[in-house]
Amino acid sequence: MNSPINVGLVGFGISAKVFHAPFITTNNNYRLVSVVERHKAESREKFPSVQVVRSIEELLNNDSIDLVVITTPNETHFPYAKAALEAGKHVVLEKPVTNTSAEAKQLLEIAQQSGKVLSVYQNRRYVSDFITIREVLDKNLLGAVHTFEGHYDRYRAEARPQAWREHELPGSGILFDLGPHLIDQVLYLFGMPNTIAADIRLQRPHAKVDDYFDLRLDYGFLKVILQAGMLVREPGPRYLIHGTKGSFVKSGEDPQEALLRAGAPPVGDDWGKENEAIYGILHTEADGKQIRERYPSHKGDYALYYKNLYETIAGNKPVRERIEHGYNTIRLIELAFESHQQQRTLPCTGLMPVAYR
Repeated sequence: MNSPINVGLVGFGISAKVFHAPFITTNNNYRLVSVVERHKAESREKFPSVQVVRSIEELLNNDSIDLVVITTPNETHFPYAKAALEAGKHVVLEKPVTNTSAEAKQLLEIAQQSGKVLSVYQNRRYVSDFITIREVLDKNLLGAVHTFEGHYDRYRAEARPQAWREHELPGSGILFDLGPHLIDQVLYLFGMPNTIAADIRLQRPHAKVDDYFDLRLDYGFLKVILQAGMLVREPGPRYLIHGTKGSFVKSGEDPQEALLRAGAPPVGDDWGKENEAIYGILHTEADGKQIRERYPSHKGDYALYYKNLYETIAGNKPVRERIEHGYNTIRLIELAFESHQQQRTLPCTGLMPVAYR
């Protein structure tokens, strides 16, 4: 496929505006052709050449579209992806891939039968801190890791009545929203855990769905702690990683999302570059000497997701963000809710033994 991949974008909310459209429209290997907007035509204000349609059925009837990117609420992921695959389209699904592992498994089977690419949009694999953590671990700078702690905290005490994620709907709540980022990173780094224990809460008085979680994943020697909450006004480090030889502590946030929300285009040599003030602290030993220093962060780049996807669709390279990865994430979320309800540690059953890199 030498010509650009024609893209149909389903939905034009924050996810589409911030995490997808900027990278589709700045990559010459893609052409944004059509956008599903139920009532408005905001996409045409920014991209005058796009065709605005009112339903996914209308989008799928466009034979010129090669790739469908689904950014709508979680409960639509399964039916929309199923319809797109059966219409002969490649599909990108926002996380979480589906609301149940059974739905994810069914999509995997449909994708295999259709011969089309089905990928989960895991953009947190392409943030500065995670790319840097991968290097620290790959270089064995900490020795054998015994503790990995990841946080995704926010502060928003007030209710957001228009936010579907805060209503009692399938796939709502913070575990479905932020959990897939942290869980996918841990599965990428360490593979499948042995057991899971979860504490999932509604902390804000107005909360109708979970707004805090604490997950404990056991790998034997390694213990993983994943936390997220909506009442953390003064966040601590995002990551604390301790090994037999040293520690790596990382604070601060990758700059890409804030820039994109402010309308900055994802271009230029400095895109995704962190401020040196939030470089992580590496405290370890090398050549018999103790070292404690700022460890330079690699640049983040969400654009790598779509660059890699093009190589998969046009160059037949393996999918990097696979539906099986999305399945494992949802399976762990299911087990987390079961663990919380039963107030006990559960074995991590039903996971797919699939490579992550």
